[in-house]
Amino acid sequence: MKTDAIQHFLKSTLLGFTTAATLFSAAAGAADAVPTVTQKALSASNQTPVDTWKSVATQTITAGDVTYSYREMGKKNGGTPVVFLVHLAAVLDNWDPRIMDGIAAKHHVIAFDNRGIGASSGSPANSIEQMADDSVTFIKAMGLKQVDLLGFSMGGMIAQEIVLKEPQLIRKMVIAGTGPAGGEGISSVAGVTVYDMLRGFFTGQDAKQYLFFTRTSGGIDAGKAFLERLKERTENRDKEISVSAFLAQLQALRAWGQKEPADLSVVKQAVLVVNGDADRMVPTPNTHDLARRLPNSTLIIYPDAGHGGIFQFHADFVPSALEFLAR
Repeated sequence: MKTDAIQHFLKSTLLGFTTAATLFSAAAGAADAVPTVTQKALSASNQTPVDTWKSVATQTITAGDVTYSYREMGKKNGGTPVVFLVHLAAVLDNWDPRIMDGIAAKHHVIAFDNRGIGASSGSPANSIEQMADDSVTFIKAMGLKQVDLLGFSMGGMIAQEIVLKEPQLIRKMVIAGTGPAGGEGISSVAGVTVYDMLRGFFTGQDAKQYLFFTRTSGGIDAGKAFLERLKERTENRDKEISVSAFLAQLQALRAWGQKEPADLSVVKQAVLVVNGDADRMVPTPNTHDLARRLPNSTLIIYPDAGHGGIFQFHADFVPSALEFLAR
């Protein structure tokens, strides 16, 4: 499929169907800029004494000329905050509520839309490196001196760039469904994505059912359950991703997959590396390769699971992540 045909299909699909914004579930300002910070809640009416991902208020913070949309929970827990970095075409509402609530039960959790994504302002970045710089801008604007990172898919790639650029900022990392720069099949994510968008369109299903989960009975059931969980928040939902932002992210992934691998042996932080055993988007051999490249890594591979293994096995992943972060 030629580039102009792909763009025409994406535009007609993303703009013509309201469900397209949930096809997948992340970025400006230099990392070393001194941000001008303002902060406010978009809605406080839905806050509860114990916030959940279903009800927690969406807030904004402005750094330079970008206003970032974010949600946070578990601040009372103290300790090192866990900053979540989201996947291709995702906004805040694409995070699994079971994972968000599970980690927030013990930790201060923050998830945000990068520049030009969801309700955040600005033009979307078209490189993983720029997304990392923008993520650092957000983290510093929040006044955080050190954080843990939890990155899924593209978010795991952004996490790798952050820890290489600003190692002192990162205590630990959890990265899932991802691989190293130049990894096997990463530059082909756009092709896999468009193919599964087509499959989803012609079968009347969300493309994540194909992209994130296996076609076994277990994978299909897990995918349906995951998609239902994403609907639990019914009020004050995030803005859908734009076509231009989605195309910029595909460009970033293609370039990331074609670049030379980074020297990850310099990463001294402990890293939990997770995936399913049958990932089609970022092929699972990348996860094994990533774990080998990181000198202080722990590897978890879930059986009969694809790209969304952490969502399928959230009941195991959450306590595993909590135990790792508590070490």
